[in-house]
Amino acid sequence: MPNELIIPEFTAEQYKYTDEPYKWLYEQRGNKFLLKQITVRMQEQAGALGFRGFVAMWNAYTESMAQREGVTLERVTEFTGQPIELLCAEYICDDNGVSLLDKFGYQSLICRHPIEPVRRLVNVDSGEERLEIAYRKGKVWRSVIIEKSVIASSSQILQLAAFGVMVNSENAKALSTYLFDLEQLNYDRLPEQNSVGRLGWVVAGGFSPYVDDLIFDGETNYRHIFNAVKSSGDFDKWKEAAKSVRAEKGIARIALAASFASVILEPCGLLPFFVHFWGGTENGKTVLLMLAASVWASPKLGNYVTTFNSTSVGMEMTASFLNSLPMCVDELQIQSTAGIRDFDKIIYQLTEGVGRTRGAKLGGLQKQNTWKNCIITNGEHPISNANSGGGAVNRIIEIECCQKAYHDLVGLCAVINENYGFAGKEFVRYLQSPGSFERVNELQKEFFRELLKTDSTDKQAASAAAILAADTVATELFFQDGCALTVNDIAAVMANKKEVDVNSRALQFVYELVATNPSHFTLNEYGECRVELWGECDTDYIYIVKSIFDREMANGGFNSSSFLSWAKRNGYLISDADRRTKKKRIGGKTAVNTVCLLRDPDKNWVQELDQIEDELPL
Repeated sequence: MPNELIIPEFTAEQYKYTDEPYKWLYEQRGNKFLLKQITVRMQEQAGALGFRGFVAMWNAYTESMAQREGVTLERVTEFTGQPIELLCAEYICDDNGVSLLDKFGYQSLICRHPIEPVRRLVNVDSGEERLEIAYRKGKVWRSVIIEKSVIASSSQILQLAAFGVMVNSENAKALSTYLFDLEQLNYDRLPEQNSVGRLGWVVAGGFSPYVDDLIFDGETNYRHIFNAVKSSGDFDKWKEAAKSVRAEKGIARIALAASFASVILEPCGLLPFFVHFWGGTENGKTVLLMLAASVWASPKLGNYVTTFNSTSVGMEMTASFLNSLPMCVDELQIQSTAGIRDFDKIIYQLTEGVGRTRGAKLGGLQKQNTWKNCIITNGEHPISNANSGGGAVNRIIEIECCQKAYHDLVGLCAVINENYGFAGKEFVRYLQSPGSFERVNELQKEFFRELLKTDSTDKQAASAAAILAADTVATELFFQDGCALTVNDIAAVMANKKEVDVNSRALQFVYELVATNPSHFTLNEYGECRVELWGECDTDYIYIVKSIFDREMANGGFNSSSFLSWAKRNGYLISDADRRTKKKRIGGKTAVNTVCLLRDPDKNWVQELDQIEDELPL
C-alpha cells in the first residue's frame, strides 16, 4: 500500500447504514490493482468493527453506480483459490459462501462455504452429462463428480451431504438453482471433457484408462480399482521376473497368458471364460493371481485383486466395470464356507457377458451391463463338480496346482508389488497399431483349428486359442525367450469332450449309484428287500424303477429326460417301442416301468439291439 494513500477511518455505522465508505472506494477505481488492495484493507477494517457485510454492500453500490452510468457490470465468483472464475449474476460468491442478493440489497444465504461447478463431463458410452462440483471447507478445495439429474432435483441434491457439502432440506432447492444458474451462465466458460465409468475398450476408440484427457466418472466404490490400473516401478525388473517364471515352464505361464488374452476377446468376438487354479495351500495360487494382475495394475490384495466375498450382483458390477481387463478373484472357499457348493450359477452369469435386465426407477429398463474378459480365479478345490452342467464345464479351464507355481514365491511377490502395469499398456498400444487386430484374429483362428484336432469342444478350443494367441504376441513384444505356450501345453489342462458332456457324466453317476448301493437291488431268501427296492441287476442289464430313477437323478443334479433321450440315441438304453422305459417285474410283482441300461457300456451292443429287445423277458 503506497504511503501517500491513507484509508479514512470509517465507523461501523457508516459501513452499515451509509454509502460514504463505498463512495470513497469507488472514486479510487482508476487503478484496478490498487483498488483491489484497498478493498481488502477496507474489508478487514469493517470486519474488525464487527461488520461482515462489506462485500455485499460494495457489490450493491457498484451495481447501482453502473446502472446510473449506463454500464452493465458482470459479477464474478471471488472465492480464494477458486479453480475457475465464473459469472455469477445476482449471486454473491466469496469466502463467506454463496448468497443471493435481492433487488432491495438484502442477502439470503444459500451455502456457508464456497462451491461452484468447474467442469462438464460427457460419458463416451452413454452420452450422459455429469458436472464436477468443487467446494472448499477450510483451506482445502475438494471436488465430486455427480450426475446432472441429481443436481437438478432438490431432493436428490441432498446426496452431496455425504461428501461434506453443507446442504439440507432447507437450502437444497436454492443450492440446486444456484448450480443450475451458474452452469447456464458459464456454458462456454466451463471446460468440457469426455469421461468413462469403466475400464477397457471404449466406443469412441481407445482403451480406458490409456486415453489422454479421459476422466473417470464412475461409481466411487470402483475408484480404487481404476486408480490401481497404472504403471509403477521399473518395466525391466518386471520383465526379468516374468521371464524367470516362464523359464520354469509351469502353470504360471498360463496365468500370465490369460491376463493378456482378456483384452483380445472383444476384438476376436469371443465370450468370457474362466481360468481356475486349484489345489492345496502354499502352492502359490494367490501369487498366480497377483502375477496376472501385475500386467495391468497394482497386484497388492485389496487394490485390483478381489475376493469371492461378494454377492452375485456385486460380481456382475465388478465384471462390467473391468469390462475388458481380467477379473482376478481370490479364495473360492469363502463362498464354500458360506454354504455355496454349486458354482454353476456364478459361472453362467459371468461367462454370458451380459448382466440381468433391471427396471429403472422412472420406468422402462436400465442399460444392461456388458463385459468381455477373462475371469481368473483360485481356490482349494475345483470350481466345477461332477454335477455341473456341460455349459458350465465348457466355460472353464481348470488347472490343478500339484506343486509350487514358482520356486521363489516370496521374491516374486516383492518384485511385482513394486514393478507393475507396464506390459498391459504396451500390449494395448500394440493392438491399436495398424493390422494388429487382424493378426491376432488370424492367430486365434489358427490355434483354434489346431485345438479342434485334439479331444476338445469348440468353446474350450476358442478360449484356449485366445490364450495361445495372446501369449504368442506377448512373447514377441516383451520376452523373446522361446518359452511361449504350445497347443500341447494348453490341451493338457483342457477338459475333453467326455468330461464336458453332462450326459456322459450322468451315465457314470448311474453306474456308481448302482455299485455303491447293492442292497437296494438284492432280495433275501424270502424274496424280500430289507431296504427300499430300487430295481434288479443281472449279468447284462440294470433295471431301475422309473420313479426312483427320476428321484436319484434329480438328487445328483442331472436331468432324467435329457439323459434318457441321449442314452437311447447312443445305444445305452433298452426300451419298449417308441418309449424310453421297459416293462419289468421287480421282485416278482406286477410289471412296472423301469429304466433298463446296459451293464457293460464298453461292449458293442449297437448291432445287437434289435435281437436284444426281442429276447428280453418281461
